[in-house]
Amino acid sequence: MSRQRLLVVEDDSEMRSVISLALRAYGYDVSQVATGADALIEVHTRTPDAIILDIGLPDIDGFAVTARIRQSYELPIIVLSASPEELQQIRAFDSGANDYVVKPFREGELMARVRNVLRRPIPLAERRDLTVGDLRLESMQRRVYLRGAELKLTNTEYDLLHVLARNADRVVTHGQLLLAVWGPERVTEVQYLRVFVRALRDKLEEDATQPRRITTVLGVGYRLVSTS
Repeated sequence: MSRQRLLVVEDDSEMRSVISLALRAYGYDVSQVATGADALIEVHTRTPDAIILDIGLPDIDGFAVTARIRQSYELPIIVLSASPEELQQIRAFDSGANDYVVKPFREGELMARVRNVLRRPIPLAERRDLTVGDLRLESMQRRVYLRGAELKLTNTEYDLLHVLARNADRVVTHGQLLLAVWGPERVTEVQYLRVFVRALRDKLEEDATQPRRITTVLGVGYRLVSTS
């Protein structure tokens, strides 16, 4: 069985390392980032099972990050804050947090909170596996099947396909795809994106020169079409 994966979002490098080491010691797979922007990219491209999120981030505060995640995802969010003030806690819960932990905290307390939010059922809308016509993505295993046969994709090809599949039958712009898969440093490099779309088409389409599954919206982006 795959280990549950947690995302730690904390700008203090020492605190981030301490939390991550503790979580790994309890058997979790851990990713870590230092900013709200990186957290949003990580959630969109490699959705974790739960997030441990510091409120005091250097770019986007944790309340805004929580609210933006909640627009699309129901995954558990534990907020960390140095403030025990009730108004701060209310604001966090109103933003969509599942739990609120005040710093400093004991390791055992945080682990108990993590176990608690992970026991909560995940809504059907947030199931990891995606099916788009005869295409199936098993997201926890990062496996892709076309008409029942497994396709061999690179990590980047998988990430790109996953973003398209999450938005099946809707146009995803060049900028959205570049930001989600490669980050802000490549957000204007449309030609770079075209190379990977071509590689995906070679593996998904019956005729890559006349794509019917991943279609182009000229000057805008791409759409993954539901076919069977």
